[in-house]
Amino acid sequence: MIGRFLSELRARRVVGVRTAEGRVLVPPLEYDPATGEPVTGEYVEVGPAGTVTTCAWVDEPLDAHPLDRPFAWALIELDGADTALLHAVDAGDPKAIAPGTRVWPVWNDHPTGGITDISHFVPEVTKIVAPVRTEYRLQAGGALRVFLEGVARGVFLGGRCPSCAKVYVPYRMSCPECGAVIGEPVELPDTGTITTFAINNLPDPRAPQVPFVSAYILLDDADIPMIALVGGVPAHEVREGMRVRAVWAPPEERTASMTSVRWFAPMERS
Repeated sequence: MIGRFLSELRARRVVGVRTAEGRVLVPPLEYDPATGEPVTGEYVEVGPAGTVTTCAWVDEPLDAHPLDRPFAWALIELDGADTALLHAVDAGDPKAIAPGTRVWPVWNDHPTGGITDISHFVPEVTKIVAPVRTEYRLQAGGALRVFLEGVARGVFLGGRCPSCAKVYVPYRMSCPECGAVIGEPVELPDTGTITTFAINNLPDPRAPQVPFVSAYILLDDADIPMIALVGGVPAHEVREGMRVRAVWAPPEERTASMTSVRWFAPMERS
């Protein structure tokens, strides 16, 4: 059995033997290890690719190991086989191999009729480097576009529900409470009141300093608050009920985005 198996390896083929129950054993055995019955003697070519069923990473290879660089020992179930073959896998990185990894054999250039005629296995796909770059340009639509166009002009636009008379900011086209259609936007003051806030200690490119404050600000004449940064005041001095005013970017720097509003500052300090 083993002689036939090794002779086939010299010809770069892997064979197993079929049991009476139809299972294919690789490497071939004279007896079925599950039942103890003699095998049929029918040889079956398998692989050469297979699937890793389990593996163990070797960080520091020994002189007797098949590779002189970090590798994995793996049990590999070759295609068409029902048992696993133990061999080395040159994965390059422990993250590149796991149960389920598909592998292919690398054959020795000088076969001798031994298991080392398979030098080692390698993952089916090792690494793909694709110089691809994708750019996205996002454009606001509908009610948000109307609101941001107002911001670019230095004004906040809200929507007044004709049914319940509540004013929502940013502008929206329907009332979330009663469902009525909201018509033309209304211009709101750029002053308001802090309703609640949080002190942030992680850097943010939009923030004037660290720590900085993000707050819900209820604009005058509005019925729901909007979130924005608070600047021009030490974070520990911010309080609920503080009156604030928007600090706008210069007109030439404004765009249809919230970056046109640098932050809100206390009115008594502006």
